[in-house]
Amino acid sequence: MSIENGETFNMRISNLPALLLWFALTACGENVGGPTAEPPSVAPSKPLIIAHRGASGLYPEHTLEAYTAAIDMGADFIEPDLVMTKDGVLVARHERYLSETTDVADRPEFLALRTIKETGGSPREDWFVEDFTLTELKSLRARQPRPGRDQSFNDQFSIPTFTEILGLVAVTNQSGQTLGVYPELKSPAFFMSMGLDVEAALLEALEAAELESLGAPVFIQSFEPDTLRRLNSRTDWPLIQLLPNTTPEALSPKDIAAYADGIGPWKQVVMQFEGGPESYMSLARNAGLAVHPYTYRADQVAEDYDTFDDELNAAFALGVDGIFTDHPGKALAVRDGAD
Repeated sequence: MSIENGETFNMRISNLPALLLWFALTACGENVGGPTAEPPSVAPSKPLIIAHRGASGLYPEHTLEAYTAAIDMGADFIEPDLVMTKDGVLVARHERYLSETTDVADRPEFLALRTIKETGGSPREDWFVEDFTLTELKSLRARQPRPGRDQSFNDQFSIPTFTEILGLVAVTNQSGQTLGVYPELKSPAFFMSMGLDVEAALLEALEAAELESLGAPVFIQSFEPDTLRRLNSRTDWPLIQLLPNTTPEALSPKDIAAYADGIGPWKQVVMQFEGGPESYMSLARNAGLAVHPYTYRADQVAEDYDTFDDELNAAFALGVDGIFTDHPGKALAVRDGAD
């Protein structure tokens, strides 16, 4: 896809439901000609199942094995969180720090890289991805960060680059299964302040992967509005504003429509909205925004529901356009259970 010159089909969402149906049709194997085709004009019948960090309920998150498992389950999208190495390579980690998801603390050769930095608004002593070269990072092995989940795959899998993930997406689409990718730039302002242009790296990687020629859909997401505002003028891929908890932005989605195509609110923002979840959905719909709440976990069901199925069915009944889930196989079974 051409990033700057506007020569390709404009995927910005002037008709959001139409684009969502195009995603749904490609996921069902329909030949709609990839992103250069004119999308249909009615809304999709099923919400997208977005594999949050891959099938992270079963495997260490953000590994090729977790993504592959999600693909085998039939997920519509895989979701890599992206950070950048010291030598400027995008890799998949949810946080800049490494101790919770890798074996770095057991690696004496990296002891000197342990340091104190601010993260999440407070200081943390840890190992940070921006202090590692790709070669050094590749020597680490991934671990399951949630103690209640299967730990048997710890120390087996490496940290993938974004390019490797896109290669997996390309191969999947070449096989006839339509798979989208839903990258999130983590802490982009921090990396940009270091002179690491994560925004350009993301767009260059997507362009090099030639996903549009394979009919592979893409959403780009971030918690940082300034990043999305810049990307809005640089790419035609749909943009999603992530919304933490109950910030004013989460409760006022109409301002987001000036630069993004959808919102990814914390699920409780939607379900516990003061005017009711239907009112929140109306706010988003009136602004022309897609709604992709996060994160649905079979082993961490919201207190308002007895089962994972109940929680998902409540979200689906609201008409959300997609959900982020650590358990895509279970979510697909709920979504498609009536078939």
